[in-house]
Amino acid sequence: MSSLPTEASEPRRPEAALVLFSGGQDSTVCLAWALERYARVETIGFFYGQRHATELEQRGPIREALAETFPDWGTRLGPDHLVDLGGYGAIASSALTEARAIELDRNGLPNTFVPGRNLVFLTVAAALGCRRGLETLVGGMCETDFSGYPDCRRATLDSLEETIALGMDAPVVIQTPLMYLTKAETWGLTHRLGGDPLVEIVRTLTHTCYLGQRDTLHPWGHGCGTCPACELRASGWQVWQAGRVSEMGPA
Repeated sequence: MSSLPTEASEPRRPEAALVLFSGGQDSTVCLAWALERYARVETIGFFYGQRHATELEQRGPIREALAETFPDWGTRLGPDHLVDLGGYGAIASSALTEARAIELDRNGLPNTFVPGRNLVFLTVAAALGCRRGLETLVGGMCETDFSGYPDCRRATLDSLEETIALGMDAPVVIQTPLMYLTKAETWGLTHRLGGDPLVEIVRTLTHTCYLGQRDTLHPWGHGCGTCPACELRASGWQVWQAGRVSEMGPA
């Protein structure tokens, strides 16, 4: 893991990308997607006091597995950056940063919503990208199978993209390859990108469970099996698996 750069800005590299990489399913698929498309890919992760901070511990093993399993991707995989935003997580508290029951708030949003989280993540990533010549940011935001978070919507990110470009006087592109995919379709994209080996990396190494539990390995991956993140991941796996069986036809 590299530290944040202090050197002068590097030249722009339009063939390069910076992936917001949490160690979860979606961000890992986005990392694979970027490695397939860009000559140079760096990753950035954020500690914000999340209850499931174990996801950050999975980032290194995932990167190593991708590089070892897919050597061509390994040659494209650049430095990793981890940013401590613990203070932000404390002021934007939610059920993701505090030990409380997961439920709906009075505004209709689940209390796992961390206000402005993706806005902050992308702004910080853009600042790093500006210094390292990485104008393309890749994130796993999705407005199809999601919890209704307003900062996951493409309209929000289009506005943010314009704001960042104006505020930094530098081009920025926010790529969201999962934006209109269901979770089942995300599993399908995983298989198209790297076949069964990539599916196995995502299934066994990534972490999505909001409660941070990794004691049990389910068919779809590690987790408690009952939190919203686990339920969404499990249902997507089941739908995708059913589709694969249907495509194979009768035995």
